[in-house]
Amino acid sequence: MNETVLDEYAFLVSETDAKGIISFANDDFCKLAGYNLSELIGQPHSCVRHADMPKIAFKSLWDTVQAGNIWTGFVKNATKSGGYYWVYATVYPFETCDGSKGYLSCRRKPSKKEIETHDALYKEWKKSE
Repeated sequence: MNETVLDEYAFLVSETDAKGIISFANDDFCKLAGYNLSELIGQPHSCVRHADMPKIAFKSLWDTVQAGNIWTGFVKNATKSGGYYWVYATVYPFETCDGSKGYLSCRRKPSKKEIETHDALYKEWKKSE
């Protein structure tokens, strides 16, 4: 699989509803994931989940944001073409003025050392699934 490395200025942003369905994605996110915006809107955010990501990492994310707290962590995402890219993500829960809930995710480039550390950690976690 081919890794796509984010450039220093890439800032990926997406927004989902409370069930994780994409309602917005910025150009950087679309470009890196390899989708156009119309392909992403209405899809579950898990469409970019890489198979190497352990379930426990996403359980931590969902438990945290559903409790109304901000989650941060390292994520290996899949591209449409079968490749992958790593991000350092911050997910913010929010509530709109009409009372509906959602999540805003902002992502940047992690360092090579951060990727190496989390790649090894996630491989260990996957073994115990």
